Amino acid sequence: MHFVIMGCGRVGASLAQTLEEHGHSVAVIDQNPEAFRRLTGSFSGHKVTGLGFDRDTLIKAGIDDAYGFAAVADGDNSNILAARVARETYGIENVVARIYDPHRAEIYQRLGIPTVATVRWTALQVLRRLLPLGATDEYRDPSGQLTLVQVDVHAGWVGRPVTALEAAAGVRVVYLSRYGDGVLADARTVLQENDVVHVMARVDELATVERVLTAEPQETA
Repeated sequence: MHFVIMGCGRVGASLAQTLEEHGHSVAVIDQNPEAFRRLTGSFSGHKVTGLGFDRDTLIKAGIDDAYGFAAVADGDNSNILAARVARETYGIENVVARIYDPHRAEIYQRLGIPTVATVRWTALQVLRRLLPLGATDEYRDPSGQLTLVQVDVHAGWVGRPVTALEAAAGVRVVYLSRYGDGVLADARTVLQENDVVHVMARVDELATVERVLTAEPQETA
């Protein structure tokens, strides 16, 4: 798959190289050509000098064939503008923007553009929004038998109670990250779009958990 990244700072460069290591093609956009020095010599992706919301620049970066777009430049305004252009003009569904102001981040989340505020910023978090990665360990109990994981969930689960996820995958949904806030899950909690799901599961059953939750729910008679 092809990905376009606006911003070649430390996070943008790390994200670009990680995606390339996963076997994807990558184009990186930055206004300053000197920024591309952050990429290693082995990086074979496309380097485009320009603005990430400029039509000609985006076309040079291959936006028409892109599976995902990440706006990780230094400014909130340019990031959100570029993300909206990618989503609304080019129809890219997998779009994420870095937003420094957490209050603005919440607003754009509600507009349907996934954001990551810098207070909890890592390249991995952006990567998770561009490319499902299954489950990521967050904690393991001393016995090594139980683990708390952040797990990617198929869009088909949105609108269903978390109890449906628990029954299907044999896990306990511990909490959700929703618009930057933590939500403790109970029997009345319903999964919403852009929720990040954190579950407790047995380590030896993680493969099954990933297989069930990253797939569309199976309807029962």
